[in-house]
Amino acid sequence: MTTSTENPFFRPWTTPFGIAPFPEIAIDDYRPAFDRALAEHRAEIEVIATNPDAPTFANTIDALETGGHALDRLCGVFFNLAGSDATDAIQAIQREIAPVLAQHSNAIALDPRLFARIRALHDKRDHLHLTPEQVRVLEKTYKNFVRGGAALDEAAKERMRAVTERLAVLGTSFSQNVLKDESTWTLALSEADLDGLPDFLKSALAQAAKDRGRDGYVMTLGRSMVEPFLTLSPRRDLRETVFKAWVRRGEMGGDTDNTAIVAETVKLRIERANLLGYPTFAAFKLDETMAKTPGSVRSLLDRVWSKAVIRAAKERADLAEVARAEGMNDAIEPWDYRFYAEKLRQQRHSLDEAALKPYFQLDRIIEASFEVARRLFGVEFRPRPDVAVYHPDVRAFEMFRGGESLGLFLGDYFARTTKRSGAWMSAFRSQEKLSGNVLPIIVNVMNFAKPAEGKPALLSFDDARTLFHEFGHGLHGLLSDVTYPLLSGTSVARDFVEFPSQLYEHWLERPEILGTYAVHAETGAPMPKELIDRLIAARTFNQGYATVEYTSSALVDMAFHSLESVEGIDPVAFEKAELARIGMPEGMVMRHRTPHFAHVFSGDGYSAGYYSYMWSEVLDADGFAAFEQAGDVFDPKLAERLGLYVYSAGNTRDPLEAYVAFRGREPDPEALLVKRGLADAA
Repeated sequence: MTTSTENPFFRPWTTPFGIAPFPEIAIDDYRPAFDRALAEHRAEIEVIATNPDAPTFANTIDALETGGHALDRLCGVFFNLAGSDATDAIQAIQREIAPVLAQHSNAIALDPRLFARIRALHDKRDHLHLTPEQVRVLEKTYKNFVRGGAALDEAAKERMRAVTERLAVLGTSFSQNVLKDESTWTLALSEADLDGLPDFLKSALAQAAKDRGRDGYVMTLGRSMVEPFLTLSPRRDLRETVFKAWVRRGEMGGDTDNTAIVAETVKLRIERANLLGYPTFAAFKLDETMAKTPGSVRSLLDRVWSKAVIRAAKERADLAEVARAEGMNDAIEPWDYRFYAEKLRQQRHSLDEAALKPYFQLDRIIEASFEVARRLFGVEFRPRPDVAVYHPDVRAFEMFRGGESLGLFLGDYFARTTKRSGAWMSAFRSQEKLSGNVLPIIVNVMNFAKPAEGKPALLSFDDARTLFHEFGHGLHGLLSDVTYPLLSGTSVARDFVEFPSQLYEHWLERPEILGTYAVHAETGAPMPKELIDRLIAARTFNQGYATVEYTSSALVDMAFHSLESVEGIDPVAFEKAELARIGMPEGMVMRHRTPHFAHVFSGDGYSAGYYSYMWSEVLDADGFAAFEQAGDVFDPKLAERLGLYVYSAGNTRDPLEAYVAFRGREPDPEALLVKRGLADAA
């Protein structure tokens, strides 16, 4: 055990940007740090709650906003590492600390002394002469306390404590179980098994074996390995083995099986909603979103679903025709879709995934994402190799505008066994001005296949789009320019938070960007214009399949959380029945099956909210159309409004109001169907 003088969390950080001194942090530092930080925050809260002076915005709201600095700093480090570099020791602490943190949050949210002060301010808010941002902070603080149970009677508060603490434990267990399944399942492949695979995939399979201390080639359950394998391997038996393992994450039996966790989670979420006066958890969650009601969500999803199913049926018939021409007369199964879709794409658009990939070098796509930010928002990124990071693969960049430093950006791009799957943006520290000019430290985490030593990392076009997507989130955090931490960066409505990220994806596809940054890894030649044209022309290819994959997941999420009772529920059986009810096309599966649906069950983040990607897609499709209509996708006036009202504004205004301030009108939902090429599906 380290002493207080040795524990890095017990002293100021004099590192560049005040980033955590990662090399100095030992695993034994975390628990003492949590104990001290929690105690400090409790003491700060007690001072606010027992203040004998009448409540003012300064002694109540400002005090709440500036409190808990040590805890925020610690959680920023710990939970980022728990997702991106989770050792067994980190996971053990995470399981231990989850209920403790839930108890701490409950103690604040359910403190009647605090709530009385907040309610007194809220009641007279029109007479406090507050700035618009302060009004927004007061409204959000009051609503957060009410939604946390502050207005309940004592018996209901006690039950709320038990429910939220148990949910914290379940969410942690769910995510750790999925990571365990992903990190432990492997499939050894022989040289013969690699026939037909391109060199970049063979290299990734060899590197995966090396990372595990093994010889030869190893297939894993990382998405960046699974998707190209399913797309390019001619071995149908191996594709089937890999696909079945992929969709059974969290449902493999034993200690990592998540089905019971899902059942209990859904039950407790219903109880939580009922305690707060809502009939369902979906009604509770959506009350603070743009959509507002489950009915609004279903209206959008159903509209898209009906079009997507029609298109997917046509696509499956086309794939079967391709398969028959090659002598495969069986029905198209889920493990066949990507393989035959790639062949059909080659036929229709002369696009070959293996030939395309050398044009998407990771380093060049990173440069491209930075260049778009420069042209839109006038910022530049400079490498900071002197900044100590938490893993050798992580890269650090400082963001500047007009010579002024605005924040630190970390890129963590490669898959590893200690990293959960997927891609995400997070913050080690969020921007705010209440405590001084606090600059953000933002991280993007990916799971791209790591190349063999000395080889460039090559991405698929979808991988490149993912990088742009997450960098859009990253800019939302980096460009934040608000006073209050509660409103900083991506702290916006769940169905608005994906708008800046999905909008940013559009610039990747522009010839102005591809023509410069899509450069062949071996020849150095830029991607030919005719190839760029074919790539863009193919962007709606297979959109029926992609839309069904996504929308079915969103509909199942909404179905689970629209239940009023779940006694004896079997989550897998419920999923199957719901897919049958909505008419899931034969031979297709959800993008995220329930036992590994981390968006929804590893915490409250996207619970009853997976639809938000599509809700935001209405905004991004309509929003980018404004740039196209302007005749310049980097139109300075539009870019200025986008930065001012969206990327820099945090949650300082209502999201629809923010969109209208940027666009000049409300979004047109038809733009989504046009973008996906589904407008004429019938």
